[in-house]
Amino acid sequence: MADQRPPRLLTGDRETLVELLQFQRESLVRKVTGVSEEAARQSPVGSGTTLLWLVKHLTTAELDWFRVRFAGEDVELPPSEVRPDDTVAGALAAYQQSWTEVAPILATGDLDAECRRPGNQPSANLRWVLAHMLEETARHAGHADILRELIDGSTGR
Repeated sequence: MADQRPPRLLTGDRETLVELLQFQRESLVRKVTGVSEEAARQSPVGSGTTLLWLVKHLTTAELDWFRVRFAGEDVELPPSEVRPDDTVAGALAAYQQSWTEVAPILATGDLDAECRRPGNQPSANLRWVLAHMLEETARHAGHADILRELIDGSTGR
């Protein structure tokens, strides 16, 4: 896997955060693409984390943070746990579909607007949610880097 560098930008907050989030999303997808169904469920680490779980978790997180918490929409969140009938292709398709679903919020949402449904946490604005999803996605893309290298030796972002 060829290493890819994040984009360098001379843009505003929104464009920078969204572009860096997209880079991390695509990095995770690249890490999972090409692994077998068995390898995607394999956990070479003590925590039990798998590539398939990472994709499912980030799908749920994107929809929860952007659509439910920020926009206040009534959305049924997909389960994060890996089920016997889950496939790599299906999980990746759902993850990429979540990007499409949150794109209008990222494109037009007021960065200073507060979450409509913060849950039992202190409120946050869209700028914070976007930065949080960037760091959450980057963190899990790093986990995927390690898992993939342990599974089959593949490296690169």
